[in-house]
Amino acid sequence: MAIKVHLEDILKERGMTSKELCALIGITEANLSILRSGKAKGVRFSTINKICYYLGCDVGDILKFDGNLEDNDDD
Repeated sequence: MAIKVHLEDILKERGMTSKELCALIGITEANLSILRSGKAKGVRFSTINKICYYLGCDVGDILKFDGNLEDNDDD
């Protein structure tokens, strides 16, 4: 995946559990787990907005581009 998710690192830095973040942003633990693992095919801007708000971070703190083009014809 060309976009790497660093949500786990930010959660640890903030001393927050995934369960706590889920309760704050209103998504299931399963969906947050998919996002944290980097296996999500997409994420809503409203979800990213809430994550950044409650973790006090910027989008670039949790999502990083690795410099490679990922070409998926099946999307």
